[in-house]
Amino acid sequence: MQSSLSLTFSPTTSAATISRSHHSLPLSTAKPLNLRFCGLRREALGLGFSTSLKHNLRRQYSVIVSAARSDNGSSTSGSFDYDLLIIGAGVGGHGAALHAVEKGLKTAIVEGDVVGGTCVNRGCVPSKALLAASGRMRELRSDHHLKSLGLHVSSVGYDRQGVADHANNLASKIRNNLTSSLKAIGVDILTGFGTILGPQKVQIGASNKIVTAKNIIIATGSVPFVPKGVEVDGKTVITSDHALKLESVPDWIAIVGSGYIGLEFSDVYTALGSEVTFVEALDQLMPGFDPEISKLAQRVLINPRNIDYHTGVFASKITPARDGKPVLIELIDAKTKEPKDTLEVDAALIATGRAPFTEGLGLENVDVATQRGFIPVDERMRVIDANGKLVPHLYCIGDANGKMMLAHAASAQGISVVEQVTGRDHVLNHLSIPAACFTHPEISMVGLTEPQAREKGEKEGFEVSVAKTSFKANTKALAENEGEGLAKLIYRPDNGEILGVHIFGLHAADLIHEASNAIALGTRIQDLKLAVHAHPTLSEVLDELFKSAKVKEHASIPVSEPVAV
Repeated sequence: MQSSLSLTFSPTTSAATISRSHHSLPLSTAKPLNLRFCGLRREALGLGFSTSLKHNLRRQYSVIVSAARSDNGSSTSGSFDYDLLIIGAGVGGHGAALHAVEKGLKTAIVEGDVVGGTCVNRGCVPSKALLAASGRMRELRSDHHLKSLGLHVSSVGYDRQGVADHANNLASKIRNNLTSSLKAIGVDILTGFGTILGPQKVQIGASNKIVTAKNIIIATGSVPFVPKGVEVDGKTVITSDHALKLESVPDWIAIVGSGYIGLEFSDVYTALGSEVTFVEALDQLMPGFDPEISKLAQRVLINPRNIDYHTGVFASKITPARDGKPVLIELIDAKTKEPKDTLEVDAALIATGRAPFTEGLGLENVDVATQRGFIPVDERMRVIDANGKLVPHLYCIGDANGKMMLAHAASAQGISVVEQVTGRDHVLNHLSIPAACFTHPEISMVGLTEPQAREKGEKEGFEVSVAKTSFKANTKALAENEGEGLAKLIYRPDNGEILGVHIFGLHAADLIHEASNAIALGTRIQDLKLAVHAHPTLSEVLDELFKSAKVKEHASIPVSEPVAV
């Protein structure tokens, strides 16, 4: 997400002209500038400029946006309060708001809690701070790893509150940056819970303030899902919301669920000295990952660490610690529902996924019925009512629609919606959106798993091939003494189409984007084979991966069109 401002100067005057989207107006300044604002408009458009210039830029930018609205016809000439109203100021809502302003829309965002939503305040941002600190602890406590590098550390410890403060401070900093970036470009932040009263009409909070908008985006996110029978006290039986505060590091903690959330917290807790027990309802750990990657990850992330696990069982009842008694977890067989075992632990983390936060939105006022709490949408994020018809001018993005519960997916969906409401049809290809688990080492993926790809191939009548490369063959990984890792490519040998890429290894979360961009752009493997990668870098893992793929010499079948999911 970015916008650009260009300043041109008259040779005969000291006045400059600032232009955007073919609209211009004079700006007095002493010297030429070439500005490009990217992402969050870092430091609220400060970028090192003087206070007076920053103020002038904000004022001029606001005027430019108003002029753009007037000229491009997107403004409703006073019939609506806003061109676009976004309910929810998480990453998805923020991304949509930035893009809307770039497109010249008068925009407001409604937030009943704090700007940043789950990701910034109770999710991916503070969790990465905990993983950064605990990851360093793990590395410094690994005598074998340090000795292989010729290093020796006599004693290592940590300050629990200091680690917790690092996570909290990071969340606060990012939250403030998001708020500043919205205000700096003229987005109105309306405080209160948004309730849809009818088409294009929203009530803000308990003040009964009613706001109208030509288009509305629901971006209310999700909350931790707590199964029946689980009593959460926030101290000894906790969700990820509580765990991110790191109020304690228990000696023995059970983690219910072994997906992204559970895996990352097992990485944190074991690095800080806890013993971990996984409770997983399915027959294998890490059920959402490619089976081959999951098997390798278990060998590296689970087996050597102070972790045990129970698979194929439900935690039917969890009772917090009280009166000197430990946390009690009653396990039943996931299939027969027969009692299996009872665990006594110091704490339990419920990591069983997330549930959409859609109650109280007033969806009944536009005849919308949720499905397991999710708001039904089509491939363009347009909300579908109880009769299967599209609700005009109403969209839903992010966790609330359940298509792909990732912060960056929500942002991409929001940008896609803005493209549509400003006249450019756009359908997001969710198979090109990457995902990552920030364990040590990391896991990342994009597209289909091998079983999914083979099933698709059987149905559509094409061959599926697999290529692999090891981190042990990468110079940079070996220099870091981090050769444990694998990259896997799933593709069509008849036309070179990438169906999926899965990586387990050092900085896998960063490496995946070459593959995800290739899928998004429809780039073929035979073209990627010609790409040049700097040596020695981890990117050569992907270079070797693409080069090892066996695409038929005369591949001429076009890459299939992206499928909206």
